[in-house]
Amino acid sequence: MADLEQRPTNFIRQIIDADLASGKHTAVQTRFPPEPNGFLHIGHAKSICLNFGIAQDYQGKCNLRFDDTNPEKENIDFVHSIQQDVNWLGFQWQGEVRYSSDYFDQLYQFAVELISKGLAYVCFLNTEQMREYRGNLTQPGKNSPTRETSVEENLALFTKMRDGGFKEGECSLRAKIDMTSSFMCMRDPIIYRIKFAHHHQTEDKWCIYPMYDFTHCISDALEGITHSLCTLEFQDNRRLYDWILDNITIPCHPQQIEFSRLNLEYSLMSKRKLHTLVEENIVTGWNDPRMPTIAGLRRRGYTPASIREFAKRIGVTKQENTIEMSALEACIREDLDANAPRAMAVIEPLKVTITNYPADGIEWLDAPNHPKDDTKGQRKLPFAAVLYIDKADFREEANKKYKRLVLNGDVRLRNAYVIHADEVIKDENGDIIELKCSYLPETLGENPADGRKVRGVIHWVEAAHALPAEFRVYDRLFSVANPAAAEDFFTVVNPESLVVKHGLVEPSLKTAKPEFAYQFEREGYFCADNIDATADSLVFNRTVGLRDSWGKEDN
Repeated sequence: MADLEQRPTNFIRQIIDADLASGKHTAVQTRFPPEPNGFLHIGHAKSICLNFGIAQDYQGKCNLRFDDTNPEKENIDFVHSIQQDVNWLGFQWQGEVRYSSDYFDQLYQFAVELISKGLAYVCFLNTEQMREYRGNLTQPGKNSPTRETSVEENLALFTKMRDGGFKEGECSLRAKIDMTSSFMCMRDPIIYRIKFAHHHQTEDKWCIYPMYDFTHCISDALEGITHSLCTLEFQDNRRLYDWILDNITIPCHPQQIEFSRLNLEYSLMSKRKLHTLVEENIVTGWNDPRMPTIAGLRRRGYTPASIREFAKRIGVTKQENTIEMSALEACIREDLDANAPRAMAVIEPLKVTITNYPADGIEWLDAPNHPKDDTKGQRKLPFAAVLYIDKADFREEANKKYKRLVLNGDVRLRNAYVIHADEVIKDENGDIIELKCSYLPETLGENPADGRKVRGVIHWVEAAHALPAEFRVYDRLFSVANPAAAEDFFTVVNPESLVVKHGLVEPSLKTAKPEFAYQFEREGYFCADNIDATADSLVFNRTVGLRDSWGKEDN
């Protein structure tokens, strides 16, 4: 077991520590049980880090089990994407991938056991009637007309359900608990319903499917889970979790423990709403870099380490709260600041001609790949008479606060010479299309000999060797911190969440690998897109800016 001094602590770990100390358990077994009806998002990443992290720290085991009880909304592509996400985050499940459908035969027998004990019955109320009979928070429910049907008849009816003898929605199997309970989940919940749907694992074997609340606790028990961790919306359902296990013949009774789910600013955490964003083409897919999905974050350039660190920092509590987006962005900035090599990219190019440099001359300058880490080595940068700088790095006139190039002013080109802006060339519309500059030959790695003051340092690329590239400048998908609260969340989609620009990058980026991050000097952190980028068609996604400038003016 890992040293307790080195492990993070929270109320869940305190429960586990007490269980191990008392001898209630001698080993820890957790599970991560996603439903394969969409891609995982950052909230699921918190759960992954919690369940697999606890198993690692206590030298226990963690299963990956798909809650595949609703075949109409599930497919094998989601199954594969979820496995990839878990592995990418740095975790490996115990043994083979598991499915709730692996236990359908046993689940059916446990339902038969409940019927045989008079604790379940077949109900013929339709959805509207069932809602009416259920009551509400201030009024108790009333019994179904078939609640007192005999055990023998219920067994026969349930067999008929299994054999396809009823239509979808015609009847369901309900647990017989208490229609007057103050907990709505205990008012005779449905535990089986009819669905004539093809299942990605069991194909067409079944036309009845167990409900989540019935399936989950039994699956946990069959797998010997010691601590079943879930989010707070399942807190009341713990009563049903325990009731089912208390009333069937099964030796293991896991403990359900609830923690607060992750709510993240400027994001939606509802799978249903994320589905809508995809279906309505607000985004390009589940892996759109603006999505809070793990696949989207990965494509945008987030690293597994940054997401694990984020999960660690926000911690595990029972207190519902909303995490600032800046907290997630801070984790990736810190990771990439330490690890991402530097490179130069000009997103909005402005031509610069060095008039006192030989027209056919070229030299290759040494540049460090990382200013704080010599172990990352160096690269060669070509320098010649024609260069490109960014349009935002030049002004004809500016005050002293502007630290870039000004007409008749000086600036240093990163890892190269100091240049002086001598002349501005404009087109017929008055737009600047070129700068005529001179360079100071003695300033490679040195200050100007004449003592002149240089305003600052800007990035650049040499024209002949620069590579054309597309830059996808991503920002927050929504313009308000809580889009879920909007009457129509489509109305608060940020129109600037994706701005596509075309510019140039230094030649070393020809071999940029997908998802591999670079700090583009003074522009932000970018990575090559993992779908659209090729050696002949470079596409870079902005992961995050160099600093948190959301809602602030950038001078």
